[in-house]
Amino acid sequence: MSIAKTIRERRSIRTFNRTPVPRELVIQLLNDAVWAPNHGLREPWRFIYVDSEDGKVRLVDLITAASGSLKRYRLLPPKLKEFMRNRLLEIPAHLIVVTKEEKNEHKRDEDFAAVCCLMQNLQLVGWEQRLGMIWSTIEFIFNPEFRDGLGVRKDERIVGILHMGYFDKVPRPKPRTPAEKKLTIW
Repeated sequence: MSIAKTIRERRSIRTFNRTPVPRELVIQLLNDAVWAPNHGLREPWRFIYVDSEDGKVRLVDLITAASGSLKRYRLLPPKLKEFMRNRLLEIPAHLIVVTKEEKNEHKRDEDFAAVCCLMQNLQLVGWEQRLGMIWSTIEFIFNPEFRDGLGVRKDERIVGILHMGYFDKVPRPKPRTPAEKKLTIW
């Protein structure tokens, strides 16, 4: 499959089947993804992988507790909160991607961009293996209790969580704005 075809066909997957995701595969995919461009080869990333039942319960407990500070979550009916909790527990694997928070703003921006490139690489090489993902950046990733519960250090930040698993149905593509409409030429 061509790179362009993979980029165009990859979709965010929100519904996963129950097939376990082999850790060895995730490690293999990460070893491909780390070839993302990163200034000075700082390799500013770190990963927390959750796929065990105990680990998923701990993660979902942290998510639930951290979401309690979000007004839109507090207003949800208890049955919907329980449904959301169960949906998260059913996801086969979660990868929390963390970056170092450099004091220097320029390095911090470069590192954040590098980690975003890595996450896109991971989604693309995962797609080639029929492994779907969705990149989550819900506000609870900034919650100090959530960060502490995961072992995220004071000099780090969470870039996002990649929820991952195998899927049975590929969502339809949504239209994209042609680049020409957003292009300025001098």
